[in-house]
Amino acid sequence: MITRRHALRCLTAAVVAPTFVARAAGAPGSSPTPAGRWQSLFDGRSLAGWKPTAKSGHSTASNHTTAGHWRVEDGMIVGSQDTPNNGGLLLTGAEFGDVEIALETRNDFGMDSGIFTRCTVEGAAYQCLIDYYENGTIGGILGERIWKVRGVRNYSFGPTPDIITLNDHPQRCPVLPDAWKFFWHVNDWNEVRVRIVGDPPTVTTWVNGVQILQHTEPTSVHPARGHIGLQIHGGARSKGLVRYRNIRAREL
Repeated sequence: MITRRHALRCLTAAVVAPTFVARAAGAPGSSPTPAGRWQSLFDGRSLAGWKPTAKSGHSTASNHTTAGHWRVEDGMIVGSQDTPNNGGLLLTGAEFGDVEIALETRNDFGMDSGIFTRCTVEGAAYQCLIDYYENGTIGGILGERIWKVRGVRNYSFGPTPDIITLNDHPQRCPVLPDAWKFFWHVNDWNEVRVRIVGDPPTVTTWVNGVQILQHTEPTSVHPARGHIGLQIHGGARSKGLVRYRNIRAREL
């Protein structure tokens, strides 16, 4: 039975979320806090300013010779495995330190991807998870090739992307399962943001304008600058397409 308080929280999330999405889609400057000027990282026509790297563990199936199939289609960066089980990373040529990154995503359900910050060419980074598959999550945080444990999360997808379950985490997911179907746009575009500041860093994530998680590293264990990256996970899971557009960043 849904209590009145529970129903009110669900309704609040459902009503507020479209407002955040509308602001984000029209104005990159509508960040949770004002800071530096936004710059576009993708011209909508080419991969200028980006380069693939096959040095990460996601490209093991090709013996680190290819990094997935990255291309531009209809104003989107599109990525997929290039041969069975072989993925990789697409990195910015520029490096960033304290930065906020925002993009829109419309990935196939079943794809394992993410936004990498302070990334090395070998794929070590702080990752905002875009794990769009059953038992995955979006907006979780992982120290890729930094942590020995799986990343932190406060919700997980069910067998379809309109269903989530809440995970036991001190930072409770602000969107309840009953409201998720209104908050998350299945088969449409959603905005994901990640901010990383400091050393040791604090990493904060948002989905459709709503803060999902914040994590602060206890010690400095990774370079304070690096590339921004997009991921196609290697292995058997990622068998569809990732799609990204309106990719932008601002240095803080």
